[in-house]
Formats: sequence, C-alpha cells, structure tokens
Amino acid sequence: MNANDRARRPGAAVNRRQLLAGFVAAAAMARAEEPVRIPGKRSMLVHNDRPEDLETPLSNFDTWLTPNDVFFVRQHIPRPRVNESSYRLSLEGRVNKPLQLPLAELRRLPQYKVPATLECTGNARGFFRPRVPGVQWGRGAIGNAEWSGPRLSDVLKLAGASVDSAYVTFNGADIGVAQTPDFIRSLPMKKALHPATLLALKMNGEVLPELHGFPLRLIVPGWDGTSWVKWVTTISVANEPNTGFFMNPAYRFPEHAVAPGAAANPADLQVIEGMPVKSFITSPTDQEKVPMSGAVLRGIAWAGEERITSVAVSTDGGSRWMEAELSPQNLPFAWRLWMLKWQPPKTGYYTILSRATDSAGRVQPMVATWNPSGYLYSAIDRIGVLVEKS
Repeated sequence: MNANDRARRPGAAVNRRQLLAGFVAAAAMARAEEPVRIPGKRSMLVHNDRPEDLETPLSNFDTWLTPNDVFFVRQHIPRPRVNESSYRLSLEGRVNKPLQLPLAELRRLPQYKVPATLECTGNARGFFRPRVPGVQWGRGAIGNAEWSGPRLSDVLKLAGASVDSAYVTFNGADIGVAQTPDFIRSLPMKKALHPATLLALKMNGEVLPELHGFPLRLIVPGWDGTSWVKWVTTISVANEPNTGFFMNPAYRFPEHAVAPGAAANPADLQVIEGMPVKSFITSPTDQEKVPMSGAVLRGIAWAGEERITSVAVSTDGGSRWMEAELSPQNLPFAWRLWMLKWQPPKTGYYTILSRATDSAGRVQPMVATWNPSGYLYSAIDRIGVLVEKS
C-alpha cells in the first residue's frame, strides 16, 4: 500500500487496515527471524522467495565490503533471465543517434570503480510504530559494495544525448505481472551526469550476479535503492520524468511530517532522492547476553551523499556518550564500520544506543519521521543486552 492509497480513505478504514497490517507485519517478522539457505546465497533472512526479498543477517556486517553471496536482495517483480549474447542496451528519446549497444561495447568503454552503500528505501520498516504495510525489514536491507562499469555520462555521450534535457529514464528486463506494473524510474539529468553514477557490469570484482541485475545495473551513489534499476535494457532521455507507479505515487515522502498513523496529502509527497544520516548496532544483537568481562560493540554508519564524521555510543540509555572508533575508509557514498570496547561496570540490563553525524552536520535523530509507506527509517539505533557474570 502507498501513501496515496491511505489518503483516499476515511480515518476509520485506515485504522482497521493498520490493525490488520500490524498482524501481517508481525507474522512477516516472525518468518524472517531464522536464516535460510537460498541458491547463490549463504543463509539469508527470507521475507519473500518469489520475487526474492532477502535480508542480510547482522553477523555478516563485519567487513567494509559486503560479500555478494550475503548481500540483500529487493525485488518487486520476478527476476528475468537475460541472454548475454542477444542482450542490447537501447538508448532513445532526446538523442542524436539512437543506439543498440551489446555488452562488448559497454565493456570497451573506460571502466570506473565506485564504493557505495546500497540501502532499500524501506530498510528498518519493521521498527515503525504504528506499523505500516510492506516488507518488514529489520536492519539488514543494506550492503556496501565496490561497483564497476562505464560512467552513465559516457554512455549517454555515445548516443549524443541532449544534456540540457531534464531527465533520464531507465527500464529493465523485468516485466510487470498481474497487479504489479512495470518497474521504471527516472533520474534528474544532473545526477545522471555525476561521475560516480555508473552502469555496473561488476560487483566486488565479480560479474554482476543475476540476483543483483546481470548484466547491467544502474548505480546511483547516495540515493535510495529504488533508483538503482536492475537488468537495465532501455535508457531514454526526456524533459519530463516517467509518470508510472514507481515514480508516482510509490517511493515518495511527505514534505511536511504527518502524525503517526495519519494519512499523507498526495500533493505533499516528494520523490525520494538522497538518503539520511544513519547508524546501526550490529553486535551484540538485541537481547543478547554479554559477559561481565566485557564486549566489543560494533556497527555501521552511512550518510547518503555525505561522509560519516563520527559515531557516538551510549551504554546507559543516552545519559552519557562515548566516541566510537571508525574504520579508515572515509568516502562519500560508502559506509564506515565503527567499534567501541566496553567494560560493563556491573551486571544487569543495559540499553545501548548509536548516533551518527555526517560531513554536512546532520545528526541521526532520536525519532524517525513516521510516514504511511514506512520509508527512510533513521532513528538512533537501540538494543538491549543483559550483562551476566563471566
């Protein structure tokens, strides 16, 4: 369900649907608690198996680059099968020379590498209260990878694209089925021409896996995962954005905050672009038992197009804060790992919080902005642990 659907119905109906959504959400969370083996993947938390919605277990967030075989997967439509030999990338619209490019030509272009964090727009949706419908992601619909391929700007140049046009639109080989429309997204030309915006052929040095968009995926560093179109087959240059479902009403965020549980005004919804500053605690996990001898607290932090400059951690529910140690990588678009050695003063229950700050001065908020679609959850992360005698 999207924000517009909610806005068209009376409050009583919204409340009934929210109650039902709560039951559905709780069931979905329960199904995804135990990791399951999926072909081509290590054990993942499975929200759906067709199309695949696979969440990365927190234990796999211990490296700066997330391995391909534990990288999360989000799909709206069953994934297509693309034949490499017959594949062609079509460039059309406001271009001087419409093209049909085989993979060989894309591979001959200069290749660039961009480390970038990819996060599902609905990551951590399961933490919103009141609950909202949709995949009830925990913390694991995110990963950091090194993407490589030609710059989108170089590909547009081959076709003589009119760079004074306002938008570039992308369609993939996946096709809408039943009530699900085709997945099509548009980017402003300015972001399309950014040197970090790529058409990826590889992921972490390997040929792009099928689950992640083989043979070609759009990489839009710093922006929400919805913009990162998979299995790209058509690029069209135009002065207007696509008007399909996945541009409007889906994947839009209220310009002005609404009260939790309330409907959003459709006219107030804006296309989601850059991501907020955010951190998660990945170890220990919520409700885990920790020895009195001490523990190492670990996590991840990222900030869309900005850089992470600090992560503060509290082990007493926010009364006092300590600066965590950050991993040496300090790049735009990519996360940083953080860690803090902790010696509990005594046994008992502790509430641990993490709060990130970025290069633009943004600080992770205490409370996420509630919205009917459950997008952009960004609240200070929180877990509870029980410290016992060693």
